[in-house]
Amino acid sequence: MRREITSKSIELVFNCAAYNAVDGAEEAPAAARAVNAVGAGNVARACRDSGARLVHFSTNYVFGGSLDRPYVETDDPDPTSVYGQSKRDGEIQVLTELPTALVIRSSGLFGRGGSAVKGGSFPDRLLARARSGPELGVVDDQRLNPTFTGHLARASIAAAEAGSTGLLHLVAAGCCSYYEFALEILRLVSLNNVVKRTLTESRPGVARRPLNGCLLSNRSSPLPAWQNGIAEYLESNFTSAA
Repeated sequence: MRREITSKSIELVFNCAAYNAVDGAEEAPAAARAVNAVGAGNVARACRDSGARLVHFSTNYVFGGSLDRPYVETDDPDPTSVYGQSKRDGEIQVLTELPTALVIRSSGLFGRGGSAVKGGSFPDRLLARARSGPELGVVDDQRLNPTFTGHLARASIAAAEAGSTGLLHLVAAGCCSYYEFALEILRLVSLNNVVKRTLTESRPGVARRPLNGCLLSNRSSPLPAWQNGIAEYLESNFTSAA
């Protein structure tokens, strides 16, 4: 996506491209690296050569998830998956090619359209499951900041227009487990499914997920609370579908 700030006559590029099949990356590491690392570096180099500014998006998966508090920008990355390592390599390549780039890390993204690889956003997938059966199992030992992409987009533009550079964590205020995330979604749409807590080790998957995927920023205020993001997303979806 390209957006022009006419008052300053500066071209601004948002690099939203990513290989985000977390398990798939374990089976196809070269493909993940080609998009998330090499590709990101190519975008940064093109921006440097053309004089454009760059906002590049990264992930909480650059951290291993072993801390007992949210990760901040100054914490050392320690990815435990091919996907996480490829995204970390992308951060390094972007900031090496273009030190003035803004690299935004976020967590638990959901929004219109969602992930094609996963079959949509978490709220949409959960509601589809809820309508097909009375009982759900949802992971309760992975924590994250469920972040509405509508909030993230507005905050990312504001950060870029303010001239922010380097690493920046932009996430919803507050952390929860996927289990708590699911309960709030069902509450807001008045569904009464039985939701059972499950553990990560009991779920199918190839890549290791960080149990603590929570982020916090030392540089900026958090986005609206994750509960507000869910409410806004669900309201906009129901309104547009009516």
